[in-house]
Amino acid sequence: MAKRTAIIDIGSNSARLVIYEKTSRYGFHLICEQKSKVRIGEGAYEKGGYLQPVGVRRAFLTLQSFLHTIEKYQARTVRCVATSALRDAPNGDAFVRWIHKELGLAIRIIDGNAEAAYGAIAVKNLLPAKEAITIDIGGGSADMALISNGKIIDTYSLNLGTVRLKELFFDKQCSRKEARSEAKAYIQSALSQLPEHFKSTLAIGIGGTARTLSKGVMKRMEYPLDKLHAFTYDIETHREYLEAITRSSAKGLKRFNLKKSRYDTIREGTLIWLAILEHIGAEKVMTSAVGVREGVFLEKLLKNDNLTFPKDVNPSIRSLLDRFKTYVNIESKKKHKRRIATALYDLMQCEINDDKRYKKELQWALMLSNIGKTLTIYKSHQHAFYIAMQELNYGFTHEEILLVSLLLRMHGKELLHKPLFGTFAEMLPPKENLLWLSFIYTLSIFLHEASNDAKITFSYSNQTLYIHSDQTLYLAKEKIKTLEKPIPFAIIIEDEERLPRCRELGMD
Repeated sequence: MAKRTAIIDIGSNSARLVIYEKTSRYGFHLICEQKSKVRIGEGAYEKGGYLQPVGVRRAFLTLQSFLHTIEKYQARTVRCVATSALRDAPNGDAFVRWIHKELGLAIRIIDGNAEAAYGAIAVKNLLPAKEAITIDIGGGSADMALISNGKIIDTYSLNLGTVRLKELFFDKQCSRKEARSEAKAYIQSALSQLPEHFKSTLAIGIGGTARTLSKGVMKRMEYPLDKLHAFTYDIETHREYLEAITRSSAKGLKRFNLKKSRYDTIREGTLIWLAILEHIGAEKVMTSAVGVREGVFLEKLLKNDNLTFPKDVNPSIRSLLDRFKTYVNIESKKKHKRRIATALYDLMQCEINDDKRYKKELQWALMLSNIGKTLTIYKSHQHAFYIAMQELNYGFTHEEILLVSLLLRMHGKELLHKPLFGTFAEMLPPKENLLWLSFIYTLSIFLHEASNDAKITFSYSNQTLYIHSDQTLYLAKEKIKTLEKPIPFAIIIEDEERLPRCRELGMD
């Protein structure tokens, strides 16, 4: 697979370009993203589905600009897919041929099931969810996939789209109340075709409508973390807010904290969204910042892996380790501090008593502990915190991202960064657990940095932690003396100190 891959997604409402750069076999990151509201299907649904000149012109100019960007970034592989507006249009194939002739760009029109499958490929690999139904409401269709035990069980495409609904019902010369009633009947008729087994308590929202609504919910609840991917909310808690959007006038939308660029179709989209959530029995929504584009990319990346990342491979972790290379790249050195931390965490369960529930977050933090030093060794723990907060996206819950990032930030004498803890306390472990995790993380770093693959073991008795080492831990001793502890206890280091004879100083 080429180092840089460009993906173009032509939807009914928007066209998007993303460019990914591979950093290793499973590591990749986004280096470019562009979007244009082409509305290629504008006016089509009332004219037999035929693409109209106004939308075609916008699409051509957008694709032309995308190709200039792709050339600038030197992406060697370009994959372009188009969804409902083109597959519904009798002149869609003619548009594809014309674009290929004029721009040299090959467009592949995919059906609704393929669209749903691509979204599901992205979700099952890049979100922390194993049982869910994905919902991607576009301009012309709503594409859904049933995921169970991390596998795609079934897909289905409904002719329910924001632009379709708007043009069929709300752009007509009738009252909005009447149009809303007709649209709801149309939605229910479409949903009656959905197979009975499409039921799940968790819905995963893909696409502009779901993301716009999630951003509104985040603002409404004053959510402390500015990260959309994997944001989760309870449907019943916010049902009144969502219902109010569907009944709002155009001018009234400003009170809902929604993006202005979405005002034209968000009421129609919310109408579809709520109907689908109720039909499938959803109780919670998880938001996805990935979808068709990522699915198209992963189809190629994971073609020899059954479209699934291998166990224990996380693309965000892999990409960070690839890009923020540190002075220690030997695998045994990386594992040394994780072994130390695991032994400590296991031993101190008599005091911690958390059933080792945060073991994976502790391990992730230790894997990433040196990423800040790539920028500078000064305040490297602060740099590591900001890097992790921005770059830990795929496969993590928000709680996991915060805990890992905060452990990276807490490296030092004090175990708790009080301002950050105050901001995110509701999303973090209890304070006592956090102090223990920070202590183990920091002590493991101190011991690792002061030794060279030393065999380090621990014992704990009578409120005393004994650290045994077959090498000197001289440099660690001073740091450990000043390290804050979660509870009062002593630390005794039993190491090998060998001072050779020095006759020149008369010390024999």
